[in-house]
Amino acid sequence: MRTFGVNEISGADLIVDAVYEGPRQGGAGDDPLPKLTGVSSGGGFRYRGSVDQLELLVLTSSKSDPDWPDTLDAESGIYTYYGDNKVSGRSLDKTPRFGNEILKRIFEDAESGLQGRKRIPPILVFSKAGKRRDVTFRGIAVPGVNGQGHSEDLVAIWRTSRGERFLNYRAHFTILRSEKVTRNWIDSIIAGRPNANLAPKEWLTWIKTGRAIPLLAPRTIQHRTRDEQLPSTAKDSELLELVRSFFSNDPHSFEACAAELARSMIPSIAALDLTRRSRDGGRDGIGQLRIGLGPSSILVDFALEAKCYALGNAVGVRDISRLISRLRHRQFGILVTTSYVDQQAYKEIKADEHPIVIISGADIVSLLKDRGYSSPEAVRSWLDRSFATTL
Repeated sequence: MRTFGVNEISGADLIVDAVYEGPRQGGAGDDPLPKLTGVSSGGGFRYRGSVDQLELLVLTSSKSDPDWPDTLDAESGIYTYYGDNKVSGRSLDKTPRFGNEILKRIFEDAESGLQGRKRIPPILVFSKAGKRRDVTFRGIAVPGVNGQGHSEDLVAIWRTSRGERFLNYRAHFTILRSEKVTRNWIDSIIAGRPNANLAPKEWLTWIKTGRAIPLLAPRTIQHRTRDEQLPSTAKDSELLELVRSFFSNDPHSFEACAAELARSMIPSIAALDLTRRSRDGGRDGIGQLRIGLGPSSILVDFALEAKCYALGNAVGVRDISRLISRLRHRQFGILVTTSYVDQQAYKEIKADEHPIVIISGADIVSLLKDRGYSSPEAVRSWLDRSFATTL
């Protein structure tokens, strides 16, 4: 990983996944982005120009807001970013930094043909690097995702905080397949004389055609480690423990929760029925996944197994072997666990190419957050409302 020191950043290219260090004086002045891109300090939305005539847009994420978990799917190049209306009592678009107004405008322009795309400024995506105010460059982005419509790319969603409800935007961007953004192009934008000849070719292709060429980065190691399968923060671990402990007196009742979590991760599940306890031989549910639309769609059978385990109790080879042995020809499996799959079992799944989807503890927390259940109170309310009758 390349790191640029504070004395280098004003002349540095923006390289994907490189780290850019700020000063070490303490306070807002340590933010490297003003020196790096010419924008203001502080805030998730930063831009040059005016809302009516944007020259450059910088999106930043601390990755620490549980209510609004900005995420980058490196394998697909899709960046999910949440707007800046995070309190109740004001209009969706009337935020202090005009972030949601900017989102609305650029997504409308993206759907307005060539002239609309020409109005969209270069969008640079950064995240906190984890040390002081240092940042990591994640790439240059464009609004929308190939194959999705405007109604899916930018969605207004409800959230509840401290008992109060409010709307915010969830936006999907595509990170373009451009290894770097040159310093010369950035400087030409800052100087007010943007030179298209210096722009990344993928950006120019999108402006001209509307076709986004995503930066795809498939995993080189197909099995996840224990740490990758479990929550990374104490707050997330608390949410997961609430789920596990809710069903601890009757682990079989976790099956209904596992089924709902599977539906959340895989919305195209068409049917899912839980097996009766007396007949349960390792399959806690059987279902069908719909592939395609309408009369041309097909249904693929799958089996679901739920394991309500403590964090230190891994799903092992025997558990996985039992699920595999019960998969019929052309079926796949879904394993939902409040814990993790140990390395030997996970490696065997991947090495032998068994068609099994693993939903581990970290995945459960992500699914809960995506649905707005990001606090202990919200998770308890969801559990009581949805599963109290199954206990």
